[in-house]
Amino acid sequence: MKKIIKIFLGILSVLIIVFGSYLIYLFASYDRLPDGIALDPKNTQKQSLKINKKYRAMSHNIGYGAYPPSYSFFMDGGDYSRAYDKKTVKENMAGIVQSTKDLAPTFAFYQEVDQNGDRSQHVDEVAFLKEHLAAYNSLYGQNYDSAYLFYPFTDPIGQAKSGLVTLSQAEITSSKRYSLPIETNFNKFFDLDRAFTVSRVPVQNGHEFIAINTHLSAFTKDRSIQAAQLNKIFSVMENEYKKGNYVMVAGDYNHDVLGNSPDVFNTSKKRETWTHPFPKDQLPSGFHLPTGNLDAERRPSARALDKPYKKGESYTTLIDGFLVSDNITVNDVHVKDMQFKYSDHNPVYLDFSLK
Repeated sequence: MKKIIKIFLGILSVLIIVFGSYLIYLFASYDRLPDGIALDPKNTQKQSLKINKKYRAMSHNIGYGAYPPSYSFFMDGGDYSRAYDKKTVKENMAGIVQSTKDLAPTFAFYQEVDQNGDRSQHVDEVAFLKEHLAAYNSLYGQNYDSAYLFYPFTDPIGQAKSGLVTLSQAEITSSKRYSLPIETNFNKFFDLDRAFTVSRVPVQNGHEFIAINTHLSAFTKDRSIQAAQLNKIFSVMENEYKKGNYVMVAGDYNHDVLGNSPDVFNTSKKRETWTHPFPKDQLPSGFHLPTGNLDAERRPSARALDKPYKKGESYTTLIDGFLVSDNITVNDVHVKDMQFKYSDHNPVYLDFSLK
């Protein structure tokens, strides 16, 4: 009996040491990028924007290339933590590139683009977009560079370096990355770091088009964090608008853009933390969130990942879109219904002109 107890205590001691060492590693390796760092846009063309000319913007959370319709994700209650294999990631990325070419946007805003990650089978998706959409000027801003997350234990999601990619047919003269408020407790290791990029594009009338790309927190249960994230973006928007600039924010807000998506998409499922109504009434003066006929078209931009996608059965909503200043004329806004073929998000696109 004493021998059994000794063996048990020995195993328990090893587990405690391993777990304690892992916690030390998590906290020691955690580091946020400084706020307001300058980024390095890559320009292949130098054209500026014109007033009263029609342009198109597209926003697409590409889900780091891991999510075909058959995929479900463990943090939503599904089965997987990593992409099936490298081939699947590359096929999804190729489909995302083709859908971009089909829409032919002037500006393309991508979220959840892995530069390197176990979950995305170490495909450099930033380089993939730049290579296959080489006619665009490009910008990459890192969201996070996470430590190795040993969860779930049977198939850990691992390490990921991921961020935001902005493509532009016009010159990006400069850009900065701004950190967003996040939770400071243990949840920061699961919802990871958050940021937004602010890119400056010249307009021929002497002003600038301010292109902001963001991806707000999804899994935080502290709604004050989501409010603080929006408030920081709102502050930048307002300051640029007061300078006479044109301002557009594109991204995955993890908020219900329509405000009544459960009714529109006929779902009785309770709201998730990432589907609270977007606080349109708190937008700075001079801004709006265009929705056009999105409610009538009933094309969702995101699906739940608790199970494989089945049209008419899966939980869907609309959490992606654009915020625009009133000196931008919005002609149309639509969701391109891809049936979630290459990502758990469908691209949203907007046709606009500058006044």
